[in-house]
Amino acid sequence: MSTTTASPPFEPLDPAGIDDLLSADEKAVRDSVRQLCNERIDPHVAEWFEQGAIEDVRGLAKELGALGVFGMHLDGYGCAGMSATEYGLACLELEATDSGVRSLVSVQGSLAMFAIWRWGSEQQKQEWLPRMAAGEAIGCFGLTEPDIGSDPGSMRTRARRDGNDWILDGRKMWITNSSVADVAVVWAQTDQGVRGFVVPTDTPGFSAPEIKHKLSLRASVTGEIVLDGVRLPHSAALPEVRGLKGPLSCLNEARYGIVWGAMGAARSSLAAALSYANERTQFGKPISGYQLTQQKLVDMNLEYTKGVLLALHLGRYKDAGKLRPEQVSLGKLNNVREALEICRTARTILGANGISLEYPVIRHMNNLESVLTYEGTVEMHTLVVGQAMTGHSAFH
Repeated sequence: MSTTTASPPFEPLDPAGIDDLLSADEKAVRDSVRQLCNERIDPHVAEWFEQGAIEDVRGLAKELGALGVFGMHLDGYGCAGMSATEYGLACLELEATDSGVRSLVSVQGSLAMFAIWRWGSEQQKQEWLPRMAAGEAIGCFGLTEPDIGSDPGSMRTRARRDGNDWILDGRKMWITNSSVADVAVVWAQTDQGVRGFVVPTDTPGFSAPEIKHKLSLRASVTGEIVLDGVRLPHSAALPEVRGLKGPLSCLNEARYGIVWGAMGAARSSLAAALSYANERTQFGKPISGYQLTQQKLVDMNLEYTKGVLLALHLGRYKDAGKLRPEQVSLGKLNNVREALEICRTARTILGANGISLEYPVIRHMNNLESVLTYEGTVEMHTLVVGQAMTGHSAFH
């Protein structure tokens, strides 16, 4: 027998009431990250984007570390040990501020820290993870090369043995955090297959020129890694993995965060469009009162709502230990693509103001052009899902 209760108020940015699916702890994590972003980052991020640099990246890293977001889904070594869903909610809030800020956290925690946590020696974990979790040391992840993106097995960076040491030579490209990093996890070809190395960035022969003239992810540090006869001790190699399984496992962690993060950029743009539409008057009434504008707003909100539900479902799967890489590809493929379309539609509602950094929309739109490509292109994720569906590989 059902009873009649008063319906909760309709929330324009949560029309399906997804908030009710979150636990009190999950909401607390989300709210704490949102508060830090609102107070510390939002007032400055448009200026950082325009300047092409975060004003004090090390200071910001320490604040993020103090909040516990670096490697927050990892256990031990100073990491917060939170759930995958809580980590996802944090990524959503970070990217609602800026994709570049979420990239800082993702590369630190899901790539560099995860590689050491999952595949490193106890010595490597003890040396680096507590400092990285606290934001006192910044990490980067060297996989992509100037001519090698979607086919990491063809990488040209080499590591050869010299007595008890390793000598690394090669070049990596489009590496987030590289020019400010204290440690780099670098993947290289060896006579034992692809291996990972923990490389302190003050090692002779290591350099990280910053990449300039970007029109996307401008509030993010991006650079190269140049390895010119970098000599490392035997203990620098990650001992627990050989082959592409190592770097691909890390990429899967980062892709999961993107599934959530992209919805943050979408929410920010949707909120800006809704607010603007209610305030902008044409022909005697707000443009939100016109059918075509309402159709845009509703369609944007539908895709946003479905994207958050997908992210939440995958988060629950990951927490249950059931999440497959193909499902992460499905989430990344859908959510980034739909987030980009939401941002583009929001831009049309703002008209000419949509290209101004006074509003977040063009910044999110530009950033998502990079997010669409990194951690696996649309083409690669399409073929991953296609292979899972059909049983046939179409990569070659």
